[in-house]
Amino acid sequence: MVLRSQVLGCGGYLPERIVTNAELAKRIDSTDEWIVQRTGIRERRVAADGELTSDLAVAACREALIRAGIGAAEVDLLVVATSTPDETFPATAARVQAAIGMTGGAAFDVQAVCSGFVYALAVADNFLRVGQAKTAIVVGAETYSRILDWTDRGTCVLFGDGAGAVVLRAIEGQGTIEDRGVLSTHLFADGRYHDLLYVNGGPSSTGTAGVVRMEGREVFRHAVVKLAQAVDAAIAANGISSSDIDWLVPHQANLRIIESMGHRLGLPAEKVVVTVDRHANTSSASIPLALAEATADGRIKPGHLVLLEAMGGGFTWGSALVRW
Repeated sequence: MVLRSQVLGCGGYLPERIVTNAELAKRIDSTDEWIVQRTGIRERRVAADGELTSDLAVAACREALIRAGIGAAEVDLLVVATSTPDETFPATAARVQAAIGMTGGAAFDVQAVCSGFVYALAVADNFLRVGQAKTAIVVGAETYSRILDWTDRGTCVLFGDGAGAVVLRAIEGQGTIEDRGVLSTHLFADGRYHDLLYVNGGPSSTGTAGVVRMEGREVFRHAVVKLAQAVDAAIAANGISSSDIDWLVPHQANLRIIESMGHRLGLPAEKVVVTVDRHANTSSASIPLALAEATADGRIKPGHLVLLEAMGGGFTWGSALVRW
């Protein structure tokens, strides 16, 4: 028998304010058609004044706990993936822990940009598999609207705010591909590509938060190759074929990248969860938000084999294979 990290429930939260492409086109040299054609994005959510990353995370956690049917007192590990924390310190996880009523265990942040949720899931899974925790919440939460240059059409049209969370519990399994839970995680990084996607600020460099800077074409080119590497690693490690996958839940950065990965796996479009048109790129929140939507509407069901993949600044990239 081996311990597996089973998913008990998912939750998501999106700020109320919707910003359409048409609204952005009034501020920058762009059009709705241009943005949709190149990204697949039609609108995004933007946090209200005073609405913090921790506020979004708390709302997502609360929904995930309700769907899991457990209370926060049962949670002994909280991992928040974010690149837009409330403060330099303490960790945003500390605020979330207090707000949801989790009074014990460990709480900390993980920063791997758009790969953050996959990284945080891997960390939590390892804690649960070795018995250092029994029940965990993994959260991806971002307020990218705070670090965008709203005059730069190459970046400001791409991102949105939001949060998603999953509740995991260590349950004994047989150690086979049929076990429910996280079957494997695969993480990668290569810091040589820092200058292709970064924020030009920070406490030790400029003393300011900075704004997103990106070489879009280069990032796109690398994403297709590196996501394929992460996906292939998950398939090989578990001895499956792409035809065994029930759902691909990718990081929601660009519709063309999402479609290329679905095509590479031979999956029909209806087996790929897409939210980028309505959420834009919510960085570490994109995968758990997509999971929350696809489980709430009944698409993802118990027993389904779900493949997660993401790439972000750093570069970081990774994948996870989960039996729902």
